[in-house]
Amino acid sequence: MAAAQVSEAAQEIEKLLALHPKGFDLSLDRITRLLAALGNPQDRLPPIIHVAGTNGKGSVTAFSRAILEAAGLSVHVHTSPHLVNWHERYRLGVKGGKGALVSDPVLADAVRRVAQANAGQKITVFEILTAVTFLLFAEHPADVAVIEVGLGGRFDATNVIARPAVSIIMPISLDHQAYLGDRVELIAAEKAGIMKRGCPVVIGHQEEDGVREVLVETAERLGCPMSVYGQDFMAHEEFGRLIFQDENGLADLPLPRLPGRHQYANAAAAIRAVRAAGFDLPEAAIEKGLAGVEWPGRLQRLAGGKLSHYGPPAAEIWVDGGHNPGAGQVIAEAMATFEERDPRPLFLIIGMINTKDPIGYFKAFLDLAEQVFTVPIHGSDAGVDPVALAADAASAGLEVNAASSVAEALGLIAELTEDDPAPPRILIGGSLYLVGDVLSENGTPPR
Repeated sequence: MAAAQVSEAAQEIEKLLALHPKGFDLSLDRITRLLAALGNPQDRLPPIIHVAGTNGKGSVTAFSRAILEAAGLSVHVHTSPHLVNWHERYRLGVKGGKGALVSDPVLADAVRRVAQANAGQKITVFEILTAVTFLLFAEHPADVAVIEVGLGGRFDATNVIARPAVSIIMPISLDHQAYLGDRVELIAAEKAGIMKRGCPVVIGHQEEDGVREVLVETAERLGCPMSVYGQDFMAHEEFGRLIFQDENGLADLPLPRLPGRHQYANAAAAIRAVRAAGFDLPEAAIEKGLAGVEWPGRLQRLAGGKLSHYGPPAAEIWVDGGHNPGAGQVIAEAMATFEERDPRPLFLIIGMINTKDPIGYFKAFLDLAEQVFTVPIHGSDAGVDPVALAADAASAGLEVNAASSVAEALGLIAELTEDDPAPPRILIGGSLYLVGDVLSENGTPPR
């Protein structure tokens, strides 16, 4: 996307950021008022797949989109946050093909109209951008919309959806405690707020029994037709294939293109949700969707680009925006799987913001990572100082050094490994802001 195209919408949003708070103020009053002023576009959308969860909601969104598009359907997709450009939050469906990120003039116009309708009243920028989602999706025809929750569920700005085709609750763990509560059961109750009476619900794989109980009890109380991972549907690997099972029987499918065993359960949730939403898709579409799915910034391998030149020759470089202990665990498990397949020394380059649990994240990599390099985050004013973050990594038992940038860290790893027979494996992560910085600097933004 050309710089001039990016700037028009970005400038409109920057004006809003100067007028309104950037953070979250969980309530539905302001977004409800604004949407009424816009003629309630949220009531004119195609069938909606509404996705919440601490981890995996982006992956299940990507799987749902890929499967539906493989069947020839047009799919609108809303995700947040973006990695490099605001446009990534809004993908407009294309009949018979892959959806495309909203064009800059269309996004800029929508932002201006929503801001005008708000008339300077108190609101958060996320609420304005959510209203933009509903306006764009109402004005552009599509067969289905996949809408990802921003934060929590009950009071998230997307939760003005009255009758979703299906609500999905993905794995829940501790995150955003200041907003959602300091126990996973409290967080589960907040995320369960996207369930609507009588509307289908899919509950993804949950590590905590207490979380599953909260979600199941809520669905039962609301009379929601319910599918629970491990009970009503499931998936596992067998002879290099993904075996999916639900009440319709077994399906022998290709392994998902997204790496990591945790993606099996994410893919299963998407398949079950698409079916629960009323889309009876042929197995060939599911196969094509799993094989072609894309999700930038989540266990994404960097194949070339400017930053790769700083690192060791033939290094395997991955980026992942997972930033909480639950995400650290699944990423570490994926790295361990890579190690089994192709042994290489693992180095981490990590930056984090100050609302996360760095020690919990780092502990997942104990006895797996050779060394950690902590770096600053330029895409957020909440970034943790690399020296302080290094102390957290050391507290978790890891060998660590602070670096001034990702490029410097890659260079230091190159020096450390120049005599090693096997090129290293490098994971850059700990924050979606850092991943966005990396993809931008590398010249490989999401398309």
